[in-house]
Amino acid sequence: MSTADVQTRHTAEDLLTMPDAVSYELVDGELLERNMGAVSSWVAAQLIELLNAHVRQQRAGWVLSTDGSYQCFGDDQDRVRKPDVSFICRGRLPDEALPQGHVQLAPDLAVEVVSPNDRYLEVQAKVAEYLAAGVRLVWVIDPDNRTVIVRALGADQPMELHDGDELTGSDVLPEFRCPVAGLFQSPVE
Repeated sequence: MSTADVQTRHTAEDLLTMPDAVSYELVDGELLERNMGAVSSWVAAQLIELLNAHVRQQRAGWVLSTDGSYQCFGDDQDRVRKPDVSFICRGRLPDEALPQGHVQLAPDLAVEVVSPNDRYLEVQAKVAEYLAAGVRLVWVIDPDNRTVIVRALGADQPMELHDGDELTGSDVLPEFRCPVAGLFQSPVE
């Protein structure tokens, strides 16, 4: 075996000290590059803006962007995921303070915004990981199809929302509502 065949195994702590760590997740000690396209990044920013306005008004908790990292996958300490958007309910963090490093508990809401380079099976696997870790609500937003797939912990079937539908926060953010079409509406229209 050549030295080129040997892969470096990384830890969650390594991810915290890397200069370009925002671009990576960690799965089984391997770095997985995260590349968001311009459209998916913009959609995530729109959602963050909407969620932040609601969460601040309700004093409901914390909204994190794509660099918020979670190390909450049971005994798998070599797994760190970074949803494109996430939310943690008030009262779940010790002393209501975010940690300096990875969050050690599952968010209440995890959002993945599909990018051009995302593979369907990889996104589905990530959604399954979130639900297995105890994430109560997962939204998969697809800008190309202008849809949102809603997965709730314990629900048998996902729900697919389209342009004419309304996205709600369910029991995670009970009063949050926004039209699905609003997530994709260009500011220059």
